[in-house]
Amino acid sequence: MAQTGNFQARVLALVARIPPGRVMTYGQLALLAGQPGAARQAGYVMNSLMGGVDASGADLPWQRVINAQGRVSTHKLGFGELQERLLVAEGVAFDAAGRCDLAACQWWPGEDRDAPPRALF
Repeated sequence: MAQTGNFQARVLALVARIPPGRVMTYGQLALLAGQPGAARQAGYVMNSLMGGVDASGADLPWQRVINAQGRVSTHKLGFGELQERLLVAEGVAFDAAGRCDLAACQWWPGEDRDAPPRALF
């Protein structure tokens, strides 16, 4: 169970750092939190947030986490339109198919631009 808690804490710490107008994917969160391929688990962590607030009461920019296709994945939960509106208000543009340009919007901690840190490869 400690392993799960550590993963959750790492995911939430990463989400807290995403700057306005930038996004991260669930898979990217999992990779950077030390569990490559655990995108679904990162999604569960995000889904556990009530109103964008973590267990400590800290506000988190939950809207900045999207799927690998550059789309929001919260429509089934009833938050999709809100998430898109929040992102658009931050300057993230979506095309007619509901995708944002990950090459322009994706954020990698410690990097100036949109490429993953070399240490991950």
